[in-house]
Amino acid sequence: MDTRASIQPGATLGIFGGGQLGRMFVTAASRLGYRVIVFCPSANDPAARLADDVVVAPYDDHEAVRDFASRCDVITLEFENVPDDAVECAQKLAPVRPGVDVLRIAQDRIRERAFLDRHGFPVSPYRHVPSATALEDAVRALNTDVVVKTARLGYDGRGQVRLGDAAAASSAWDQLSTDSALCESVVDFQCELSMLVARSPAGRIEVFGPIENHHAHHILDLSVVPAEVTPQIGQTATDLARDIALALDLEGLICVEMFVTTDGSILVNELAPRPHNSGHLTIEACRTSQFEQQVRAICNLPLADMELRTPAAMVNLLGDLWAHHTPAWSHVLRDSTIALHLYGKDVPRARRKMGHMTAIASSVGDARRRVLDARERLANTGEEADDYEQVVIHA
Repeated sequence: MDTRASIQPGATLGIFGGGQLGRMFVTAASRLGYRVIVFCPSANDPAARLADDVVVAPYDDHEAVRDFASRCDVITLEFENVPDDAVECAQKLAPVRPGVDVLRIAQDRIRERAFLDRHGFPVSPYRHVPSATALEDAVRALNTDVVVKTARLGYDGRGQVRLGDAAAASSAWDQLSTDSALCESVVDFQCELSMLVARSPAGRIEVFGPIENHHAHHILDLSVVPAEVTPQIGQTATDLARDIALALDLEGLICVEMFVTTDGSILVNELAPRPHNSGHLTIEACRTSQFEQQVRAICNLPLADMELRTPAAMVNLLGDLWAHHTPAWSHVLRDSTIALHLYGKDVPRARRKMGHMTAIASSVGDARRRVLDARERLANTGEEADDYEQVVIHA
């Protein structure tokens, strides 16, 4: 197989992971005429419900992985916690984009930070800590408030603890329950940005952003575009993201998360070799969504112009929204400037991402106001539910 040839519509694309990112990938790929097979642990996962076919198996079932890969022309990733040996197994039968080398860097914070540091990309001061004693030493050496994050599997605030002094290191280490963690200085930042970078096997590259992000309780809450930063910061962020993709020899799509510090410098925070929650607003705001760009990149097609058509703001809809009632969707569906996306998840648990809404407007400020007001209406209106764990969100 010529791994550099374009993979034309009509071919079969595979994706590891069945969550909402995979679901939106399936929609974008189907619109372009591709078939999609999803590999995931449950046939009830959001992407599995829409795909042409699904392989339901644990990621360590290599026989199932080989069966899956043998039916795909190219495979991509929906999240970065797919075991690297599963991706390595699949790569023997079909190209995986991004591949196992990129995955191994992005799924381990120690490797990720070492890669960025080695290539001269700006990062906050950090230490690798394999024990409580090493954590005490790191806190003293960094001489500031620190955040300690497990090397693997942490997300949305899980697997991390903030420390102000070395005295609390032992209890923090016990709380994390790990044998490898990243200890880094707390960054005094004015905003967080994300950049989306697509690169094809032919070397074509497109960068979109910056998108400005705001979190609540360590979970992304609101994203807006264009980010309210200076043109100089925007250009620096673009150049950094492009250079990181080149250093990784990326094939596919990646999100580069960054901090803009209070003194105006930029630090790279994390890499996500997949579409990103903050990029959902590209569906309504851009000529091409991040999901179509992912399809184009992995298939070695011409990359599209992700030109911003209109300012936009996006908010996440967490399971907490269902705590007291079923949201009255008509309150937002009557507003043509609001786009509602629900992911087809059955059980709305607290902190679980159930969907998102995007508002488009003539200005970022107006888009932000519209989408926050819409979510507030959902929170305050609806049908009473005695037990929101039992509310079903149909696909």
